[in-house]
Amino acid sequence: MAIPDFQSIMLPLLKFSADKKEHSMREAMEFLSKQFNLTDEERRELLPSGQQAIFDNRVGWARTYMKKALLLESTSRGYFRITQRGLEVTKQNLTAIDVKFLGRFDEFKQFRALKKEGNLHKETDSDQEKTPEEALESAYQNLRDNLANDLLQQIKSSPPSLFERIVVELLVKMGYGGSRQDAGKAIGQSGDEGIDGIIKEDRLGLDIIYIQAKRWENTVGRPEIQKFAGALQGQRAKKGIFITTSDFTKDAYEYASRIDSKIVLINGEQLTQFMIDHNIGVNPISSYELKRIDSDYFTEA
Repeated sequence: MAIPDFQSIMLPLLKFSADKKEHSMREAMEFLSKQFNLTDEERRELLPSGQQAIFDNRVGWARTYMKKALLLESTSRGYFRITQRGLEVTKQNLTAIDVKFLGRFDEFKQFRALKKEGNLHKETDSDQEKTPEEALESAYQNLRDNLANDLLQQIKSSPPSLFERIVVELLVKMGYGGSRQDAGKAIGQSGDEGIDGIIKEDRLGLDIIYIQAKRWENTVGRPEIQKFAGALQGQRAKKGIFITTSDFTKDAYEYASRIDSKIVLINGEQLTQFMIDHNIGVNPISSYELKRIDSDYFTEA
């Protein structure tokens, strides 16, 4: 089944702790993952930041929200137990606990009031299904995707020489080609809207990579990749990068994955994502740090 949202986890988590014993978060996560019949792959699925498992994050926020409503309480770092109020709630034969239900408790109302003061937009039903990290990362990803789309349109409307410069700068920033001057000499060899050439795989030039880039609107098909593979053989090269501002067909991807030569296909979407990662053609305007309590700091030696 799909990974449950954090509200769906609340009631099972409260029932799990109804034995009045102290439980660890790890213990709760293991129990709940089995109750929701999650696969190993679903347990390992990460937030877009790659810093935490989605399910673990949602269990953590289910506990936090119920702590704000005084249904659960922390006993020590990573441990919790049910409160008397929580026990009373478990006796109500509820089918679910959600944010609306927790709103009947004054302590939770105060928590929500503080939370809403920090929100820059009106909270929707969809927002309520997300943990704060998920909502933040979703907003960030939307901004990034919009930026990538605008960036791709800018590339397509720019002169071919700028596309060449972008490819050179990107490969150098990704660690290829030695210096920018070396990379420019190696790549900038054609006068059409594509660029073909070779670039060092590392600063010492222990191996070279053959480059082909096409500023196309049409999807690149298997025949183009076959020609590229043939060019690699002619150069006695085993590695290549094919970059396009459009996309590749399914046959093109399958062909590239089967041949002996290692050919990496980079479409327009991936190109702009790499540009954003390496600050090419974009400027940072804001930076935010997410922080959490350092429990060790408050623990006596």
